[in-house]
Amino acid sequence: MINKRLLIKNLLSHNDENSFYDKKQKITLSSKEGKAKFLKHICALSNSNPENNSYIIIGVSDEENTIIGVDFFDDSKIQNLVNAYLVNPPKIQYENVPFPRLPRHKVVGLVTIYPNHKISSLLKNAWKYRRKTIFYRRGSNSMSFLGSDFQLKNTNKSIVESIENNARNNIELTLNGVFDFMNNHKEIYNPQYKVFNEQFVLCWAGEKKLINDKEFFSRVDIELINEQVRLFFSALDDVQITYNNHSFIVTEYILIGIDNLQKHYPLEKTVIHFKNNGKHDIKTEFLFDPPKYDAVIIQHIYTNAIAIVSKIIAKKKLSVLDHEDVFRLPNNLLLCFLNGFLDAAEQLRKAKNYIKNLEDKTTYIKYKEAMRVIRKVKYS
Repeated sequence: MINKRLLIKNLLSHNDENSFYDKKQKITLSSKEGKAKFLKHICALSNSNPENNSYIIIGVSDEENTIIGVDFFDDSKIQNLVNAYLVNPPKIQYENVPFPRLPRHKVVGLVTIYPNHKISSLLKNAWKYRRKTIFYRRGSNSMSFLGSDFQLKNTNKSIVESIENNARNNIELTLNGVFDFMNNHKEIYNPQYKVFNEQFVLCWAGEKKLINDKEFFSRVDIELINEQVRLFFSALDDVQITYNNHSFIVTEYILIGIDNLQKHYPLEKTVIHFKNNGKHDIKTEFLFDPPKYDAVIIQHIYTNAIAIVSKIIAKKKLSVLDHEDVFRLPNNLLLCFLNGFLDAAEQLRKAKNYIKNLEDKTTYIKYKEAMRVIRKVKYS
């Protein structure tokens, strides 16, 4: 099993990007330009590495090659984006890798692009990139190609295999990972560990609570120690956890509704299944059935929310009541989106910078949660 933290260090030791890995300070999938550039890099790395894995590391400064981290990225539907835009899309995996020097809410994102031995190209136009364009890597640059005589070349297989072999796990790394996890989580978060199939060590922690006589956890961290990958993190959601000898099951709930009339709705179930051959897979099942409200009520909520966004854009002074509406803005526009006002997501994005700069970060956390739910609903 590959220790992803060690793999990232080995890749970064090459300093500059090349034809088998790229590094980014951050990625943005909320805009057409951001999506198109991400797809370009996926396509280019796949075409330049037909017989070996290739990688994108996210959360690294370009100039100094230092790890600065990014926010935890929870989007199990990212493969759907690649499938929707590429011919012969490669299988990709996004993993959140914790580093000791980073704040608890920061990780390094690792995108693994698995070889598919086929030429990938754009299935449709994406931003300024034309349909049928083939991307490939020349050194650290992603180049474009239009035509039918592009040929796949294997140039990196041996060097990537060497890097991956040097990142294999050992007992010392595994034990250090368990001790780090247990020591970094206070007793109130109930840190625990379990060994699956005598090979995999999984740690988890969360603040326990009882809701209607059922056990839930909030502020949940789950880490697959063998690979130093943080698999799940929830700051606001309430989570149920179950497990057996071969599987670890997480069911995520979200609290949404109008004002104080909020209810818990199951959002997604994640199953980590540990196999007898030393491998594991992670499967997600989308469970969300959004609540529907009276059209007149939702129209009223939408109109008020748009009025607040308009004031923010115009930089008008907000009243005390307006500030209360800003606090409810992420929840209200999420409800509007779920009830057919599809531009509510874009309206919420317009208020991002204002919300992010508020002294009380609660509203910004709610903003990120709302956008995460919107992404999951769109890609499901």
